[in-house]
Parts: sequence; C-alpha cells; structure tokens
Amino acid sequence: MNSDTHGSEALRCRVTGRVQGVFFRASTERKARSLGIVGHARNLPDGSVEVLAVGTADALSELRAWLGAGPPQARVTAVDCEPEPLPDPLPREFSTR
Repeated sequence: MNSDTHGSEALRCRVTGRVQGVFFRASTERKARSLGIVGHARNLPDGSVEVLAVGTADALSELRAWLGAGPPQARVTAVDCEPEPLPDPLPREFSTR
C-alpha cells in the first residue's frame, strides 16, 4: 500500500456479489467512519461496489476483512483490492456516492 509521512495509506476495492440494494454502501460508510477511514463507496454499473479507503494500515486491514462479509443482507462473492496513490486532496470524511 502507498503511504505518506503521516502513516495514511490508500486502497481501492471492488466488491462483487449481491452488494447493491442491501445497504452495503451505507454499512460500509458506518464501518469506515468507526475505523477513522476516509474515502467513498459507490455503486458501479456492473452491480459491484467500489470502495476507496484512506487510513492506517491496521484500519484498512480491518475494513478489508469486513468487506468480505458486509451487512447481513449482502452476499459477497469476491473482494479485490489494490494499493492506490493517496488522493490529492485527501477526502475529509467517508461518503457514499
């Protein structure tokens, strides 16, 4: 993962399965905020959800693990994550799009 001098790293994940229409983005926002992560979650046209997350390595690891299950209504089949350059400017909070 790419990091800066403050220990922040960025990760872009694509979550597939039954992840739209099941409160996945809203639940991801709550989980990310509880971990001190900023970024966003958005629906993609192919039915998957993209998550851009910026935070500490430990927080990102915990979020990535959570994405593998998601909220109770979701049925996650895969989570593919890649390191991402830190966005400039950094997001101020985690949001849904």
